[in-house]
Amino acid sequence: MKECFSCTGCGKCCTGSPGYVFVSLEEIEAMALFLDISLDEFSKKYLRVVGNRISLKELLPRYDCVFFKEKKCTIYEVRPKQCQTYPFWPMHLKNEEAWENVKKECEGIDPRSPLPVIT
Repeated sequence: MKECFSCTGCGKCCTGSPGYVFVSLEEIEAMALFLDISLDEFSKKYLRVVGNRISLKELLPRYDCVFFKEKKCTIYEVRPKQCQTYPFWPMHLKNEEAWENVKKECEGIDPRSPLPVIT
């Protein structure tokens, strides 16, 4: 699947629409360590509870990810799995129409690429 995608760093997946970046405890620990702050401080500054899950906060009014600054991800090396796996999310791979729609949003996807087949 990597043949049809190369991240350009455009940030379109990091800003512009409301959503959630759900994170695990392991990811939270890695991000806090990377930023050299305590888990408590990290939680207060960067996290919110959504139902029974934890998500990164967004900055209004554009819904930017809290870590998207100056047109780049400030925690790229330890970004959550959800970010690492974009655009290969199940919702984008469910059919050709969904894949064509995400190709319009993500400039890193080769426009000639067919729907990837997961084996």
